[in-house]
Amino acid sequence: MDRTPAHWADHAAGMADATVRPESRWHRPLATTPRHLFVPRWWTPGEQNGTWAYELRDGASDPGTWMNSAYDNSLSVITRVGPHHADHAAPGTVVPETRPTSSATLPKLVVTMYRHAFLADDSRILVTCGSGYGTALACQRLGDERVTSVDVDPYLVQAARDRLDAAGHQPQLEVCDMTGELPGAFDRIVSTVSVPAIPASWLGALTPGGRMVTTLSGTGLIIVADKTSDGGATGKVAPEPAGFMSTRHGDDYPHPPDNTGLWDTARKADGESITTGRYPVMRVSSTWDVRSTLELTIPGIEHRMETAKDGTRTAYMLHPDGSWARATASGARELPTVHQNGPRRLWNELDRIRTWLVIDGDLPVSGAAVRIDPDGTCHLHRSGWSATVNAQ
Repeated sequence: MDRTPAHWADHAAGMADATVRPESRWHRPLATTPRHLFVPRWWTPGEQNGTWAYELRDGASDPGTWMNSAYDNSLSVITRVGPHHADHAAPGTVVPETRPTSSATLPKLVVTMYRHAFLADDSRILVTCGSGYGTALACQRLGDERVTSVDVDPYLVQAARDRLDAAGHQPQLEVCDMTGELPGAFDRIVSTVSVPAIPASWLGALTPGGRMVTTLSGTGLIIVADKTSDGGATGKVAPEPAGFMSTRHGDDYPHPPDNTGLWDTARKADGESITTGRYPVMRVSSTWDVRSTLELTIPGIEHRMETAKDGTRTAYMLHPDGSWARATASGARELPTVHQNGPRRLWNELDRIRTWLVIDGDLPVSGAAVRIDPDGTCHLHRSGWSATVNAQ
């Protein structure tokens, strides 16, 4: 029996009105795509018995919550955490904290990526699959025959195929590692997963003058670049930030390195350097320009934050090379005492970037020019600043 609420179209139309203007070419796709079909079950993050976890939600058993979650333009709907797909979980399942591995991306963000792609009516586009919702929007805009959608997960591809068919679409779907060889040639490549470096295969698959739109892992940077005659590409960093899950090459992400020893040291040791920081403690992970600049400068820093009951704030920075920093302040506006150790002074580098922001009012990573070599090496530069993301 079909248990889909009959009024889903009212929810979709309201979401479309809240996302784009009525005359936008994306209004009709947003208003007529049944997003709930792509997220019949999902994971809701929250605190469970004092620890962070994901709890299963089932749409058919709670239609009101289903509609509200599916058509809420303020969030992505998580459909897979670690190796656990919501479709396969038993009712009441709770999964301890782990990394999300698939979702129905925030509609406004999907449209932002497609707008940066500057789609023509006859564009042949490659998109990332996930739940299939973004693929459905592309089909509504361009027609099924111009859309190819890929994912590394065979189940996700099959589930998306079935749900796209239920929504009236039959694009080309392929099981494919997005960072490897791609199934054809395309005028546009739009990736709603982030990549650690630009895959050379994308440049090979783009037609002359074709455009790619993606984000770099660990940053909030949207890269928009057009293929050039030498087989590379040129473009810019888009003015708005975005964040996506990283590409994966198997059933789950690799286990992160065990930083237990470094973490214990960072919490207790004095370190080789004890200074007073220039600025109050900040939650770096909640920024995009500072975080992105820091990631391009020293990739791989892990950030942690603690707030005591008395308001004391402590930020930690850990790096695989053994460097660590601990900054503690008695309040949100107080200057911290900073302990550091290891080959690099991580907090000094953070303060240097924040000084740049205070003096100039922005960081050069925002709006930076982009040049991509044919092998995928990505160069960013603006106002005397430069960074390189090497090909992998």
